[in-house]
Amino acid sequence: MLHKQCGVVAIVITLAMLSENLPLWAQTPLETKEGDQQRALEFAAAMSAHHLCAGLWVVGRSHPRSAELVIAEDMAPFPQLGWQKSFEYQVDHEQHTATVVAPHTLPRSARYTGDQGCVILPAGDTDVQFTPVTLLRATPDPATYDWPMGDRYAHGTFTEVHQATVEAALDWGMDQPQNTRAIVALYNGRIIGERYASGFTKDTPQLSWSEGKSLTATLIGLLVQQGHLSIEGPAPVAAWQHDDDPRRTIRLKDLLQMSSGLDFTNLGLTGPTAFSEANEHMRVYFDGLDIFAHVLNQPAGLQPGTQWRYRNSDPLTLGWIIKETVEAAGEEYLRFPQRALFDRIGAHSPVLETDPYGHFILSGYDYLSARDWARFGLLYLWEGVWLGEQLLPLNWTEFVSTPAPGDGGNDYGGLFWLNRGGALDRVPADAYWASGLMGQTTMIIPSRDVVIVRLGPSPGNTRPYLNGLVGRLLAAINQ
Repeated sequence: MLHKQCGVVAIVITLAMLSENLPLWAQTPLETKEGDQQRALEFAAAMSAHHLCAGLWVVGRSHPRSAELVIAEDMAPFPQLGWQKSFEYQVDHEQHTATVVAPHTLPRSARYTGDQGCVILPAGDTDVQFTPVTLLRATPDPATYDWPMGDRYAHGTFTEVHQATVEAALDWGMDQPQNTRAIVALYNGRIIGERYASGFTKDTPQLSWSEGKSLTATLIGLLVQQGHLSIEGPAPVAAWQHDDDPRRTIRLKDLLQMSSGLDFTNLGLTGPTAFSEANEHMRVYFDGLDIFAHVLNQPAGLQPGTQWRYRNSDPLTLGWIIKETVEAAGEEYLRFPQRALFDRIGAHSPVLETDPYGHFILSGYDYLSARDWARFGLLYLWEGVWLGEQLLPLNWTEFVSTPAPGDGGNDYGGLFWLNRGGALDRVPADAYWASGLMGQTTMIIPSRDVVIVRLGPSPGNTRPYLNGLVGRLLAAINQ
């Protein structure tokens, strides 16, 4: 139904017409108080507001999308993220806000801030608690510069590449029921094939989820290269530096290897406690809180460096360290990633989203186009050198692609996933990749001089699909 308010046409629609699926936590009676059940619904509504906002104004900034399309494509198919048929929503196109209401709960809203993307607002708030900035992007017009700084001559033709096999691999990749929206394959620094789903292009920024953790590692690497940080030293968190605080022994390296030992609960996105304050790992995505206060106040749980555990506490603590280091050097924190990284590699699409206080949620709320992820992959394929300039430390790519000491399966390095344990049997053992929820992938394969990017929200286990896609593309290159 349509409502006109203050000259603004606001759209309200129930999700009943869009999805009959409910997440597990909504199907199972909760063994908690009624207030906890309502709080879970409210958190799910907050995440829904974020995705609706970002689908409209981040993903849809260059190719407009309707609210109905965003819900149908990005939200309703993924019940594990909390979308419910009982929800209603409202879109204010003048204020750039999306609001979602669950029955008998407070409305939750997200606001589009421009270059800082969409921000979930605390319940009852109408605006963010920081001053958004416009990024003065120094990237050249991609239409007028050569690849990789621009888009001219991005494609390459090589005698050792069987192009028909590349095209067949791309056909296979797009035809699978994985909801793939972009594939870009590079060999010898050039694109040998790319495909996009309808409504998406090489320039469309797409939600990349935990690929942002690899961006965090890269920003730390830039600061190490500049002499501001050392990964072997203690994590420079002043609140931890007391004789009786066991966190003082956490090194920067431990945070990069997800081995800090911080007591930070990860309850995943299924089960009755998924959308709860107890789910500290996921809470950063559905509650408009100060994420840095949230992670820095966590107690020690395990001895640092002894056990790998997938926890947002570690990359987000690194995010706080980035902020403190950058500001101490007299730089603007919100502009630092674009200036220090993206401008230097020709990436013009990135949108890094923040909490209501202007802190990057770079553990998962990040949007880049497939070609910009390809540029990022090339930076690592070229061992941190970009067009002759050493951006990352000399041994940085070796560090991030070496198994973390606490990881028994050789599957994880320095905020990158690894194939050292042979999880993907059609992929070389030296492959490593930035990985995000629902199959977001930027894979670097040094032994084959290859980078492969795959984007799109995919249900279920995506590793067999990734194994098949990469295996087929590698089969097209005779080496």
